[in-house]
Amino acid sequence: MVIVHGLGGCHDSGYVVRMASAATRRGFTALRLSLRGADRLGEDFYHAGLTSDLEAALASPELSSFLRLFVVGFSLGGHVTMRLAASPPPRLTAIAAVCSPLSLSASCDYIDRRRNAVYRRHLLSGLREMYRAVADRRPVPEPPQALVGVRTLREWDDRVVAPRFGFHSAQHYYDTVSVAPLLEGLEVPSLLVAARADPMVPVSTVTPFLPTRAGALNVVWVTGGHVGFPKTAAVEDRVLDWFERAA
Repeated sequence: MVIVHGLGGCHDSGYVVRMASAATRRGFTALRLSLRGADRLGEDFYHAGLTSDLEAALASPELSSFLRLFVVGFSLGGHVTMRLAASPPPRLTAIAAVCSPLSLSASCDYIDRRRNAVYRRHLLSGLREMYRAVADRRPVPEPPQALVGVRTLREWDDRVVAPRFGFHSAQHYYDTVSVAPLLEGLEVPSLLVAARADPMVPVSTVTPFLPTRAGALNVVWVTGGHVGFPKTAAVEDRVLDWFERAA
């Protein structure tokens, strides 16, 4: 089982470590994966539609002996994971996404509201750290000091993500890579765990984009906030039960 962090996180994020510990107790072999730049040691950074890092991990020699592969992604990592499920590599048996956005535009507009400034500052702080680490190793779209005044995620994506990956703008990036239009066509069993009180990916940004027809996607609503849950939500067990049924 490969576990993918959310925006600003890495392989050592608490929710990633908890998921790996639960998986190990249930007999899974767990790999905690940092997407490019997330550990502040890389020469590039990732975006919400970039599945190539995940594909490379699944195709690596270290995983070649496993007959079945599972992926669980948290928050933005879950978005990347769902995109992978729309065009799955060999041996991918099932996936799960926890507290993940479906429409990047809708989610970004919500986080960029004035009342969400605390969450937004936290995300931007992590993005700036990652960007500065990349800038120490290779050319970047703008010098880090020029981005100190960025106050919204949309502006960050306009000035950093879009030029780096060839999008015309942040909106073009969101329209191109958002997983929402792909959800009816997911090709492996897929679980979306959504939190009713999620302050960063609220219900209002999830339900309008869920598929109207039953398909590979199963949706479970739990109590809790953004990748933080009471024990009664049993999120790790729900994901592991899903994987065991798919196997």
